Amino acid sequence: MGPDKISVYLVQQGVWDMPLESMPLASGYLKASVLADDRLAGRVDVSIHNYNGGVTLMRMANSLFASGAPDILAFSVLGWNFREFGALAETFKQMNPDGWVVFGGTHVANQAERTFRLYPDVDVIVNGEGELVFADLVAAYLKGRSTRDLPDISGISYRNRDEDVVSTIPRERLDDLDVIPSPFLSGAIPLTDETGKFRYDVALMETNRGCPYKCSFCYWGGAVGQRVQSFSRARLRAELELFAQHKVHTIVLCDANFGMLKADGEFVDDLIELRAKYGYPRAVETSWAKNKSKVFYDIVRKMKKHDMRSSFTLALQTLDDNALELMNRKNMKVNAWEELAAWLNREGLDCYAELIWGAPGETVQSFMDGYDKLSRHVSRIAVYPLHLLPNTDYSEKKSEYGIISVRGNVDDFEYMLAHHTMSYADNRLMKRFLFWTRVMAENAVLRSTWIGVRELTTATQSQVLMNLDEWIHATDDPAAKPLQECVAEAENSDTAYGDAVKYLYGEDAARGLLESWWRESARKLLGADNGEVLDEIFRYDILTQPYYRSPGDSARDDAVETETLYGDTYFKRGGVKLRYDAPRIIGKLREGRLAAEDLLPGDYSVDIYYRMGAEYFIGSTNHEEIVHFVGQTKEEVERAAEIRAALPEDADQPVGGAEGIALKLSEGGAYS
Repeated sequence: MGPDKISVYLVQQGVWDMPLESMPLASGYLKASVLADDRLAGRVDVSIHNYNGGVTLMRMANSLFASGAPDILAFSVLGWNFREFGALAETFKQMNPDGWVVFGGTHVANQAERTFRLYPDVDVIVNGEGELVFADLVAAYLKGRSTRDLPDISGISYRNRDEDVVSTIPRERLDDLDVIPSPFLSGAIPLTDETGKFRYDVALMETNRGCPYKCSFCYWGGAVGQRVQSFSRARLRAELELFAQHKVHTIVLCDANFGMLKADGEFVDDLIELRAKYGYPRAVETSWAKNKSKVFYDIVRKMKKHDMRSSFTLALQTLDDNALELMNRKNMKVNAWEELAAWLNREGLDCYAELIWGAPGETVQSFMDGYDKLSRHVSRIAVYPLHLLPNTDYSEKKSEYGIISVRGNVDDFEYMLAHHTMSYADNRLMKRFLFWTRVMAENAVLRSTWIGVRELTTATQSQVLMNLDEWIHATDDPAAKPLQECVAEAENSDTAYGDAVKYLYGEDAARGLLESWWRESARKLLGADNGEVLDEIFRYDILTQPYYRSPGDSARDDAVETETLYGDTYFKRGGVKLRYDAPRIIGKLREGRLAAEDLLPGDYSVDIYYRMGAEYFIGSTNHEEIVHFVGQTKEEVERAAEIRAALPEDADQPVGGAEGIALKLSEGGAYS
């Protein structure tokens, strides 16, 4: 750094402790905006400091400050890192009392009174979109201004010289998102590691900002506004092409309602066309539009036709009318979900649903009724305990709903303990149930088994899960001890789920334990009808679990080899003998077209192929990514490869394309 430059550190920390980094998208936007600002050109050295969820406060402090403190230290704050970043602000001020500490993010926006009270070393809080605001703050620092006198910078909170909290007028939302330079095309975010490989777990992108809804548990629409604004197609295509060239498997869109706009269909056209050219990306994950319009259905059909994988979401949150009313979701079309779920099943598409436990108005009975009704259509159900987030309707109406909560011991979320329709005992009971739903169904330890249960038996998914809980609690099998400990811990910790998933995927003893439960208890619950077929579906689920070996499991049966198909290298388990044609039966069950002849026994043999790299995701509870590592038959791999290789004939022509972005880059301005 030159003698006339100031130094700016941008700090992020992800939630998951994973081998690969999470992409620092927020910091990338800020860095790109600062470097593109003519007022700051040549005067600022900006660096991103990105940490995963397992990095301790001490390690972050040593990493950040071993070579001295910067002039400006800015944090992207969320509930899981609020306390750590407050502590780092204190350390920073010991080293550089005149330096500036800036907090931004949804957890601190419009929370200045509390944040300044808890962490007086924080100087400025950004209350909305931060890119242009942050550039203004850096410019103010260069002019020698004080953090106690910033009334002309809109969209921030600070303390004046009398220690009063001042919140300036809100900043107008950006109408043209392309004024924010691309953090990828500008090089603000480094994309590769020292070996030249893509360094992140997935590529994060935004195609738009805004959410037209204002759900009681969520601040998405409040944080960036309810009006939806989009980035240009030319810019997004150029970003996609860059990721395709880096062989990025999965794009994760940070949109609130993808599949709602015409531009979303154009994005998928470009995605499919670029995949045909480069072989990547292979999958896209996002928060799908709550109200499924013709645009959504057209996108889904197109993605199926071209084997662009995704987990299509039914973001229901509850099926209870009272809870829906208090959530401000009563009139959403998403609540007419059964026809959509049936259509996705008939199309053979991966679908999962979301429910929230603990919403005001919900009871144990209403929740369990809703869960079982939903599981008759969708087996992968992600059930999350309600956390109170700042600036939400639930948070602001705690007394009205009789909410009793407690702050987390390692984070700053408010955890629900009880309210008018949920007792302490109710909550403790349901925490056990949530543990098994998240581990066994959401994170796909069992997948097709749930389809067999709902189509071939009269049992409910919740009955099977509770049967597993009771059996694990009662058994004296030593292999059950890790799960017993995780269940006990799950009442107080979200990390227990990930530990259980790692154990069940990574240890031979755990797989043997599940087989014992199935044989000794589950089969008695399910009855004798189609018992052998259910046994084979369960066995096939175990065989097709993502290929993952726990670091300490030296005893794993590694009867696998590697094979390259269509340019990709897989783990392969060859010549697996089946008494029933499980892959065919599962497909027919999903489509609702099972015939009696499909259930005939025989001598079947399949080769199962597993995508490599599951160890980067197992234990993260990122179930959207975990399902991409489930074993496939050779026919499934070949069919997908043939579809990928076919150049799409139905994609719209791109507007501008990469050439348009290149022209803008050469012209300077926001892209320089």
